[in-house]
Amino acid sequence: MPTDTMPQSKPMKLVVTGGAGYVGSVCAARLLEAGHEVTVVDDLSTGHADAVPDGARFVEGDAAETARTLLADGFDGVLHFAAKSLVGESMQDPGKYWHGNVLTSLRLLDAMRAHGTPRLVFSSTAATYGEPETAPIPESAATRPTNTYGATKLAIDHAISTYARAHGIAAVSLRYFNVAGAYGRFGERHTTETHLIPIVLQVATGERDQVQIFGEDYPTEDGTAIRDYIHVTDLADAHLLALEHARAGEHQIYNLGNGTGFSVRQVIEACREVTGHPIPAAVAQRRAGDPAVLVAASDQARQRLGWKPERTDLAGIVADAWRFTQDHRAAAHPA
Repeated sequence: MPTDTMPQSKPMKLVVTGGAGYVGSVCAARLLEAGHEVTVVDDLSTGHADAVPDGARFVEGDAAETARTLLADGFDGVLHFAAKSLVGESMQDPGKYWHGNVLTSLRLLDAMRAHGTPRLVFSSTAATYGEPETAPIPESAATRPTNTYGATKLAIDHAISTYARAHGIAAVSLRYFNVAGAYGRFGERHTTETHLIPIVLQVATGERDQVQIFGEDYPTEDGTAIRDYIHVTDLADAHLLALEHARAGEHQIYNLGNGTGFSVRQVIEACREVTGHPIPAAVAQRRAGDPAVLVAASDQARQRLGWKPERTDLAGIVADAWRFTQDHRAAAHPA
């Protein structure tokens, strides 16, 4: 496990919902290393039991239903990652997302209120903004989500604001952009992969023949869309800082991003350099609703949380993801 520094605070007793998933597992690991007591709650519908960090208590089950009894033991806070998160699926089966994301979160908030759990850090998303009018995107940008997934996350943010004011909960929502990289044995391995870097790396491992570039006629330097990639470890560390800076009765919202955009072609080229694989690419038509540029303005997180991304080099982000991919494949298919 890497041993780089991380935010330090008074030890807390914490619940991490969705802690067997990609971001949740990295965050749980960082919390443990910072001296916190961690209970992971995950129904394993998309997470993996072997991703629960050593030293964490694991309770398998629905986040809200489990919290109703678990929080009675007295906890200092909840970090809520559990969610359905496939954009395409959210448009085809919206009920799954309104029930799975919004109702689950409302029940979790009710459980926190009932048991006096004082802090909440919520895993939100840049999808709440929809198609932005400006770049980089500040927290003050209009929220007009273009898909059901983003709409459910925005609805939860609204609910958190009202619960914080009415019940004194100290809440922070962190709106992520494109999360990438890995942290030791914790990395990205979705059953249905939709994220660019792991898709490109699947070409290098032979799981795909080529990667598709959706559009090369955007008003960008190389014609392909630009996105903001944030290392998962930097993202996790922001959650630790959010716990420290949460204030009773307030709901703070922060964007988290690298602050630098990389084009699709730049990502593919970085993957070629890191893996040594040619990675064939084919150009396809643009996807409806894909903006040319999505980059975060993270000034508020820097100023108010004292957060600064440390792992901003694209090749380094890809190298960590590639190392995890190779290690995971070797473990799954021993010689």
